[in-house]
Amino acid sequence: MELRQLRYFVRIVETGSMGRAAVDLNVGVSALSQQIGRLENELAIRLMQRTSRGIVPTDAGLAFYSQAQLALRYADAAVLAAREARLSGHVSVGMAPSTASVLGVAFIEAMRERYADVRLHVVESLSGNLARMINTRQLDLAIVFQQDLIQRWSAQPVLEERLFLIGTRRMPGGLPFGPLEPDALAAIPLLMPSPGHGLRARLDTLCQQHALQLNIVAEIDGLALLMDAVRSGLGATLQPGAVVSRFNDPQLRVVDIHNPVLSRPNFLVSLSDDELSPAGLAARVVLRDVMQRQVALGHWPGATLYNS
Repeated sequence: MELRQLRYFVRIVETGSMGRAAVDLNVGVSALSQQIGRLENELAIRLMQRTSRGIVPTDAGLAFYSQAQLALRYADAAVLAAREARLSGHVSVGMAPSTASVLGVAFIEAMRERYADVRLHVVESLSGNLARMINTRQLDLAIVFQQDLIQRWSAQPVLEERLFLIGTRRMPGGLPFGPLEPDALAAIPLLMPSPGHGLRARLDTLCQQHALQLNIVAEIDGLALLMDAVRSGLGATLQPGAVVSRFNDPQLRVVDIHNPVLSRPNFLVSLSDDELSPAGLAARVVLRDVMQRQVALGHWPGATLYNS
């Protein structure tokens, strides 16, 4: 039994005519008649009969009509309550600085548009710190780059980011023209985060896998300071394309790197579903939607969505 069948039946009783009911309901007479026939077959009871005065309910139809009206009122009240309800609460979300540059504002705007009463707390920190904060329940959601740091929570792979060589012509030896072979990185002075940083850990893993050598001349964990050093010509850095979006500087040049492509995965991690609040569950859906939209719109340089 479907709600639309109840609506059809009630309207026919109220108008006393299959034709007038069909017009009111904006459906064809034959479709209306079919649905009433299915309803009667399911109940194994005759609900209506034709008379000289039009279509009238049988005794069983009158009893059914009263309860059908009540059921429809309850259904309409439920829909109204759902539409008027406003999700509220608090949710905390963590992003690395490079991720926040392409995702942060878009996510905040999307949450404000969909769930204006949810109080959002956005934390910008290193991926390793975010993983620790998730593990200690200081965050509800986060975007991290190393799945193995997540001890027990949900981790959904969303996208892969290519890494690029970023520098200026002022750096020692000048910035080479690309695309570069990965082996050429051994001769380029690099400014990189320390090994505790998610990006650095990813690079160290890739270097071991592909027998690559990196010439790291300084370790800087703050993205703003690191990029200041790059702009000053102290060296180049390996970063995702999102960094260029944040530091829109004509001095910066982005050099592509040939295969094996240096890249890092982005995992959307969260507390388990039974620990997430309704606000947290809603924010997780919005966060994934915004990530996918930013890639689809071309706002996330070098990012490719995983098939899902």
